[in-house]
Amino acid sequence: MERRNMDQGARRGLGIILSSPSGAGKSTMARRLMAWDPTLSFSVSATTRPPREGEVEGQHYYFTDREAFGQMVLDGEMLEHAEVFGNHYGSPRAPVEAALAEGRDVIFDIDWQGGQQIRNSALGRDVVSIFILPPSIAELERRLRGRGQDSDAVIDGRMAKSQAEISHWAEYDYVLVNDDADACEMRLRTILAAERLRRDRQPWLTGFTRALNTEFSERDAG
Repeated sequence: MERRNMDQGARRGLGIILSSPSGAGKSTMARRLMAWDPTLSFSVSATTRPPREGEVEGQHYYFTDREAFGQMVLDGEMLEHAEVFGNHYGSPRAPVEAALAEGRDVIFDIDWQGGQQIRNSALGRDVVSIFILPPSIAELERRLRGRGQDSDAVIDGRMAKSQAEISHWAEYDYVLVNDDADACEMRLRTILAAERLRRDRQPWLTGFTRALNTEFSERDAG
């Protein structure tokens, strides 16, 4: 029998929104997913905050000033944008749309505001959203302090905002508790594998099932 074309790679890319309160692990999980599957790309955000030690332009963020950032927003060049702790963050539209059109999956490491904007945009049909919770508030604070990147005042601000962030958990497609990094990563892999196989993300199935029906017709005619 002739083998039918079952090119499961012929699909539109998937946008993977990862959100969590600061310190709960979304950035770590994004890095782990990309190490597991090198075909994943990362939506590099633009920001007005100054770079931290070790951060590379175009790899970690696109660093810009407020005026340039504001112009990008006015020109419709941002998929989403928000002000966080006095700095502006946003996801440039062009590279994401190009990746999805080419069938490449893109990870967004963004907060609930950004996730909401993307889900409500024209790309909403192309995304799956995942919220990551900490196992406890005490552990969340321990992780923030353990990073050694922020002052006590900044950490206190992040902790104060965490309650508001967590209140949006029910808006997401999936919610995971990051009590164990390895286990959380495995759950994320499972979600990604299942979402890639959703019927509406497999355009090749239309032609495949049409061919099956043709076989039925030929069989009945014979």
